[in-house]
Formats: sequence, structure tokens, C-alpha cells
Amino acid sequence: MNRIRTFMLMAAMVALFMGLGFMLGGRGGMAVALAIALAMNFFAYWNSDKLVLRMHRAEEVGPDHSLWRIVAPLAERAQLPMPRVYIVDQPQPNAFATGRNPENAAVAATTGLLRMLDRDEVAAVMAHELAHVKNRDTLVMTVTATLAGAISMLGNFAFFLGGNRQNNSNALIALVAMIVAPVAAALVQMAISRTREYGADAMGAEISGQPLKLASALAKLQGAAQRIPNPVAQANPAAASLYIMGQGAGGVRDSLFSTHPAAENRIAALEMLADTPLAPRGGGSVSARPDAGYPARRPSALGLPRKPDKRNPWG
Repeated sequence: MNRIRTFMLMAAMVALFMGLGFMLGGRGGMAVALAIALAMNFFAYWNSDKLVLRMHRAEEVGPDHSLWRIVAPLAERAQLPMPRVYIVDQPQPNAFATGRNPENAAVAATTGLLRMLDRDEVAAVMAHELAHVKNRDTLVMTVTATLAGAISMLGNFAFFLGGNRQNNSNALIALVAMIVAPVAAALVQMAISRTREYGADAMGAEISGQPLKLASALAKLQGAAQRIPNPVAQANPAAASLYIMGQGAGGVRDSLFSTHPAAENRIAALEMLADTPLAPRGGGSVSARPDAGYPARRPSALGLPRKPDKRNPWG
């Protein structure tokens, strides 16, 4: 279902781009905007891992580090090449994955995350990041960013072209294109990001075999993300979409203006997965007691009553 939603959202983005392009500049204007956006994102796609790791001042660790020893069996279960593993010296507990494909992937965790979570919770978080790698979410979001950038450029073209025309109808079209289309593209882009987070949660739970450990980790990370600042995300707001927990991802509804779903919805989805026995990839789990086989409709693992799913339709 997450893949279907992603496909439908990307189809909506393409339709918006094509419609706006034909309306403003025909095939020529559409081609120019797409070419510029492709050029802007090509460099970022091939160098995203280096840029992101340098931005966080991440330090690579090897087999002698506990985090590397957690990631290695998870990568094997996920049937992925062993990614490079990094530590980020930052108090806010968080983690992220980067790299253009599984062969060039890197995963990172902050020192705050390693201090706050127990070993199985760290494993569940890193399984989530490996799921992003396996799902090639970096490629998906790069394509989405390219289309969103092209739509924004068409909006800019509309501003300059429409401003030089006296026809009121042309001016109105330019105004709509300049304001509405980029906002719509940004909303679709964030909706795709939220969908990919749900997909990574589900696959991460499958890789680790411990959905409740990921749920408890998200509950801890949610509170800490609100209390402890993230200097990298504050200086570079675009980096917020990288992390397992984004700023403002609390509440009981998925915000249309957030790159991450509401933590409560993610936790509820993981608890539903725990009600269904999981078969960890590659056999076994990080813990001797995977979170499978619980009776249906049990209370929340966090001691809270069960609540209905309050996602928006494009959760």
C-alpha cells in the first residue's frame, strides 16, 4: 500500500508539472524547467552521502565499535552490502541513512541516541535506516525533489512572463502558477516523504523482528526531539527530512506540512505489526525474544489505551 501511495503521489507530481508546463510555455518551457532541475539535483544525488556526512562532521567507525557490530547482522538479514557506519557527536538522539544506492550507503547515529536507547532499540532504529537503503528512498526523494524544483522554476517563469502581459486572464494564470503550483508540489513532496517513513518502519520491523522496540525508541525520540535542539537541522532545514524523527512530528495527526508522520501513528502501526507474527529476514532476531505472537487487541506497549488511526488520507 505504501508503494501504491508513493506511485500515485509521484504520478500527481508529474501531472502537475506537465499541466503547468503546457499551460505556461508548451513543451519548450517544460523541457527547460526539467533540464535545470535535473542539473541541480544530479550533483546532489551523486554526492549526497559526502555532503551529508561532512555537514554532520560524522566519524566512521569499524568492527571494534558497538554500533558497527549492531549494524552488521542487520545488514546481513536485510540482504544488503555492509554499509559504512558513522557516529555523529550531537546530543539530540537521532539517526539517518544516506547514499545513492545500497552499494554506496552509509548509516549514522548520534551520540545522544546511543546514550538514550538500549541495545535492542538502537538495533531497531538502525534496521529502519537500512530499510531506507533497501527501499532506495534516496533515489525516490531525489526524483521527487527534481520534479518539485522544476515546478517551482515554472512558477518563477510565470512570474516573469505574466508580469509583462496586460491581459488580465494571463496575469491571473501567472499568479496561480507562481503561488499555487509550488505549494502543491511541496505538499506532495512531503506526503511522499511521510509515506516512505511508514514503509521504512514496516520493513525495519521485519528486518529486526522487533516492532515494539522500534515503537519504544520512537516514543523516546519524540520527546527528546522537541527538547534538545539539532544545530545541523537548524542551519540547514532541508536536512530535517533525513532523520528518523523530525522536528514537530508529534501529535495525533499527520501534518500536511511535515516530512514525518505523527509519532503516535507510527507507534500504533508498529503495535499492529507486533500483533501479527513476523518472520525476521535471514532468520532469528537481534534479541532472543522478538516481539511476535502477542494476542490480538492487546493494550499499547507504552501503557496507553489503543487509539484509532488518525492519519490523513495521504498518511
